[in-house]
Amino acid sequence: MNGNVEVVVVGGGYGGVTAANSLARRDGVSVTLVNPRPDFVERIRLHQLVTGSDDAVVGFGEVLGGNVRLVVDTATRIDAAERRVSLAGGGTVSYDYLVYAVGSGASDPGVPGAAEFAHSVSDLEGAERLRSALAATPASDPVTVVGAGPTGLETAAELAELGRKVTLVCGDVLGSSLHAQGRRPVARRLAKLGVTVLEGPRARVTEVTRDGVQLGDGRELPSAVTVWTAGFRVPDLAARSGLRTDTEGRLVTDATLTSVDDVRIVAAGDAAVMTDRPFRMSCQAAVQLGPGAADTILRRIAGKTPARVRMLFAGQCLSLGRNEGVTQFSYLNDRVNALHISGRLGAGVKEIACRFTLNQLVSGARKASSRASHGDSTDRLESPQSEDRTTPSSTRRAA
Repeated sequence: MNGNVEVVVVGGGYGGVTAANSLARRDGVSVTLVNPRPDFVERIRLHQLVTGSDDAVVGFGEVLGGNVRLVVDTATRIDAAERRVSLAGGGTVSYDYLVYAVGSGASDPGVPGAAEFAHSVSDLEGAERLRSALAATPASDPVTVVGAGPTGLETAAELAELGRKVTLVCGDVLGSSLHAQGRRPVARRLAKLGVTVLEGPRARVTEVTRDGVQLGDGRELPSAVTVWTAGFRVPDLAARSGLRTDTEGRLVTDATLTSVDDVRIVAAGDAAVMTDRPFRMSCQAAVQLGPGAADTILRRIAGKTPARVRMLFAGQCLSLGRNEGVTQFSYLNDRVNALHISGRLGAGVKEIACRFTLNQLVSGARKASSRASHGDSTDRLESPQSEDRTTPSSTRRAA
């Protein structure tokens, strides 16, 4: 590679961090990561943050290579023509290549009262607000969890294990992403924890109020705290920047993760969609897409044709409280099959998966930092608007 190539990674989630570390290992490539928080969030543990069994936060100093510059700020616009990213703090960051890895968050439910009265567990701030709301609510008061995907199932079980009176409103079938046989141990576990499960098309929330929810069949459920876990949305940064997106706002890419509008913009994670190979929003996808995006950029720098990104899936791991869980296996194309593990072993597999994922990030950071230790390091860049919170912790915090 001739000269120095500047790569900006927008977003410090699983996809962004793995992409940044992969790129930072190469000589002649300088990497800047832009993220609104000074810490990495273990999103797959946010339901644990709500109940206090984990804080779901790791310092970037642990998971990000020491030769990656960290800018704690929010990207507000990508100027593809000028190859420049505008920041909320007023500055800009220029790039030769950009990795679009802004992730996803809670969707707008589109249900009256939901935005005002329902809580989210899809991002750090939402999970912290939910934890505070629960702390201010008597343990005997009813809690409603809306949505029976992985986030809803894990949140409902986690709360019920603490003794909360939980109702889970599925909107359709319990655990729709699971195989029918994999749903059975989930249902048994929730029943054991005392969770009331409401299934079927009429068990859909039509309104959320301060102290309850109303269902499509006319039932009104008392609810001191309502948690909305149904659906995710992506930030509108790509659309605001004039880049092509799908109907859900995800950046449209080809099979090499390259934007269909600009070969200098490559995507990783939930906020993108390959036109001919859609994938499920997940941590499992993001940790494959990050290195895939890095490989596409490195091949272009080297004057080579990027390869199609290949994704392989193993299944879904669910924790159902601290003592039990379900691991749902799948074919390599992410289609679930009947094979599953439940009970304490299922919980153990989920914990191993969480730790393995974090260890992968830590390992990637060390490999990237090893280049810096040989005299090719760059100083971290911290946002002047965030000086009081940009010193990454070097050890993992546990609640």
